[in-house]
Amino acid sequence: MIDTRRLRTLRAVADHGTVTAAAAALHLTPSAVSQQLVALEHEVGHRLFTRDGRGVHLTAVGKIMLGHANEVLAQLERAEAEVAAYTTGEAGEVTVACFATAISAVLSPAITALRATSPGVRVRVLDAEGDHSLAMLLDGEADLAITVEYRGAPDAADRRLARLPLYAEPFDLVLPQEHPLAESATLVSLSDATWIGPYPGNPVHDVITFACRQSGFTPNLAHCSDDFRAVVALVGAGAGVALVPRLALRDMALTGVAVRQTPGPERRVFAAIRRGADAHPLLRPLLSALRAIAGSLGTD
Repeated sequence: MIDTRRLRTLRAVADHGTVTAAAAALHLTPSAVSQQLVALEHEVGHRLFTRDGRGVHLTAVGKIMLGHANEVLAQLERAEAEVAAYTTGEAGEVTVACFATAISAVLSPAITALRATSPGVRVRVLDAEGDHSLAMLLDGEADLAITVEYRGAPDAADRRLARLPLYAEPFDLVLPQEHPLAESATLVSLSDATWIGPYPGNPVHDVITFACRQSGFTPNLAHCSDDFRAVVALVGAGAGVALVPRLALRDMALTGVAVRQTPGPERRVFAAIRRGADAHPLLRPLLSALRAIAGSLGTD
């Protein structure tokens, strides 16, 4: 009989690409992960991975097993959800991995709303960029992720996840107040400008780079910060120009900068849970609150 714990290990190694990274995500030693993989191969009777340098790759049988592992683990999530529902599950903790802007825009208001509607639900928040939160969800470090569409993200057909669209957020141009194009700037007109933005790997970096390339140029990203307050402060100091998600600009002082709407780039924000967990009584009220808050944002 196949041990389901080894199926989780199989998925973690497939997701992370190395035994070492999977071990860190699962809070195990690399030796323990390797032993679980060997035991699983004995249970299945076939090799599941091949090694390539430090990385590992699924064999054809490994890919078959991974598909079944996703189904089995989703069914276990459903079983836990039904048991929790049967025993009411009105009190407990939900861990949410979420990026900073969405913490302010939707998660914090949802937590406030839950105090009135579901006071037994406690929310633990982990600040994580969009490209990290889904990995935390799949590795079991979080019960729910609030993240964005980004290059390389699991798509809507991914059998490991269930997704709830929340909102689409446009980007605004932010320029020094004294910039000669402060009143009329477009992306094309700023092709020769010095740009400020997040580091490569941050999903917003991809959005900005893609939007500029669609306008015919590659931005000269001379200054990098993942903190939008720092980005706006640098713009105010005259260090360059930036594209910033509109909700990130809310409640900022915006001293010394001009903000201009521009057509085109936006980021799509969604909540994700492990497939099968959508009926969990601790997740249902939180998802409902997130949906209601997101619907009232008004990002236009």
